[in-house]
Amino acid sequence: MFRRTPRLFAATLAVAALALGACAEKSSDDAPAPGGSSAAAFPATVGKLTLDKRPEKIVSLSPTATEMLFAIGAGKQVTAVDDQSNYPPDAPKTDLSGFQPNAEAIAGKSPDLVVLSNDTNKIVDQLTTLKIPVLVTPAATTLEDSYRQLADLGTLTGHPDEAADVVTRMKDDIAKLTKDLPQRSAKLTYYHELGPELYSATSRTFIGSIYALAGLENIADAADADGKNGGYPQLSQEIIVKANPDFVFLADTKCCKQSPETVKARSGWAGVTAVKNNQVVALDDDIASRWGPRVVDLLRAVVDAVAKVPA
Repeated sequence: MFRRTPRLFAATLAVAALALGACAEKSSDDAPAPGGSSAAAFPATVGKLTLDKRPEKIVSLSPTATEMLFAIGAGKQVTAVDDQSNYPPDAPKTDLSGFQPNAEAIAGKSPDLVVLSNDTNKIVDQLTTLKIPVLVTPAATTLEDSYRQLADLGTLTGHPDEAADVVTRMKDDIAKLTKDLPQRSAKLTYYHELGPELYSATSRTFIGSIYALAGLENIADAADADGKNGGYPQLSQEIIVKANPDFVFLADTKCCKQSPETVKARSGWAGVTAVKNNQVVALDDDIASRWGPRVVDLLRAVVDAVAKVPA
C-alpha cells in the first residue's frame, strides 16, 4: 500500500491548477458516438480543449478522475491509469505516476486523451507539444467542482447523460443523508487527521465542506485562520487535546495504520471526549482523499457517526 505523507497529500489537494471552462458545445447534426449516450456529440469542447471524435485510449493520472470515468460509463475507453488509481479494482493500473508524470512514458500508451489533476513539471505543455489532448481536473474545493468535472468528463468521453445521472444521484443521496440531522443547541466538534504527524484540513477545504454538511465544527480552523497553510495546517498534540473534539476522524488508517486504539494510546488523549465516548471514527483513506462519486460514502460515514450522539 502506497504510504501517502500528509504533506504530499495536502499539497496535492491545495495545488493551483488550470481553471476548467464552460460545458460542451453540441451540434444537433452530429451522430451519437457508438456506445455513448444519446446526447453525445462531437466535436466536443470543454474550455480550450476540443476533441473531434470520442476518445478510445484514455490515460488517467488522477485516482479521482479514474473513479469518475468508470462511474459515468467510460471505463472501457480507459486503457491506462496511474499507480495510485486502485478503484474500481478492474481499472487498468500501470506504473505511471501522477505525482511525477513522465511525458515519454505517457506517450508510450498512445493516448487520445490524458486526464490529470495538476500540471506538475509543466506536463501539460509537454503533452501538448506531442499533440496529445489533455484535460486538467484540479482538486475540488466544493461539491459543485465535483459535479462540473463529472459533466466535463461526460462531454469529452461521449457520456453526457450518464454523467448527469451520476450527479443527480449524488445530489439526491446527499440531500437524503442531511435532511434528518438532529437540531442541536451547540455544534459538535471534530478533528480530521490526515496522518499521525497531525496534519488536518480546515473548513475552507473540500473535506471540510463535507463535514459542514453534517453540521460539525472544525477545531483546525483557528490553526489556519489566515489561510497561509492552504487549509491544511499541522496541529500539535496540545492544541488537539485542549480543543477536546467530540469526534476524531482518521483518514490515515491504511497509509499509517492508525486506529481508535492507537489514538487512545497517545499521551494525553485518553481524556479527550472523542476517545472517552468511543467516537474515534476510522475512515477509508482513499474515499476521504478523493472528490468523486464516493464522496457520498464519506458523508454517510460522518452522518452515521453524528447520528449516534443524542441531540
